[in-house]
Amino acid sequence: MPDNLPAKRAPALSPAQRNNVINILRRAAKAEIMPRFRALNAADIATKSRPDDLVTIADTAAEAMITRALNMAFPGALVIGEEAVSADPTLLDKIADAPLCFIIDPVDGTWNFARGMSVFGVILAVTRYGKPAFGLIYDPVMDDWAIADDQSPAQMQHPSGVTHDLRVSRGGELAGLSGYIPLYLFDHAWREKLAATLCNFNWVNCLRCSAHEYRMLAQGHFDFLLTQSLNPWDHAAGVLICQQAGGYVQMLSGGDYYATLRRGHILAASDKATWNRLARVFKFLNDADQ
Repeated sequence: MPDNLPAKRAPALSPAQRNNVINILRRAAKAEIMPRFRALNAADIATKSRPDDLVTIADTAAEAMITRALNMAFPGALVIGEEAVSADPTLLDKIADAPLCFIIDPVDGTWNFARGMSVFGVILAVTRYGKPAFGLIYDPVMDDWAIADDQSPAQMQHPSGVTHDLRVSRGGELAGLSGYIPLYLFDHAWREKLAATLCNFNWVNCLRCSAHEYRMLAQGHFDFLLTQSLNPWDHAAGVLICQQAGGYVQMLSGGDYYATLRRGHILAASDKATWNRLARVFKFLNDADQ
């Protein structure tokens, strides 16, 4: 390598470590999630911040199993799960200073899972000082996963060994775009104005599941995603996967996404030109971030 070229940064995880993480999620899904799918009792479901913010025994059991395995495999890393943060929100403050942090959403799309809908997944992100460096979005129903690190293209992988690169859509003019906007997650003060923008687009949807929304975006089936909720377990992996699939993801107010951010709006799009068109439509939301 010539002396004047910077050395390429090593991936956050080695190939062997990546395989280990994949196997950890698959084992947890097999042991703690799928046996409970469509088999939950009322006592297995509880609420958190609001009536539709659910947690089930599958969430807590899977997170505990994944956390134990990651602590054993990466004893020097910080491991943070959604349910652990629900019990102790100060855990989020540790992400910024962690050279290697695992962020887990054991069952993303819990509302769907608890209602017997198969649109849910397991999300795992690795950050370096808050910046996403590895992302994995696993679908326990289909037993496949979208995966990427900050050094290589995003891929869809299957246990059979079949693998293909992911590529976002071509984007384009507003009238031809389809996207995800979870209106229910936005402040009430902005919902009416945000709803009025929907007529600009071909189709706007919400799956109540960041895992599958990011997977659909990275596969090129949808063109954009806008959200106000910045829970790092929902977005750190998906942002990186979409970027490594050729997408353009920034905070609506400008700047890169970090898992340490608590306010603002993530806007993910197929490319920078499409992102700019969308940002002009949604610019009124920046007032909320001031």
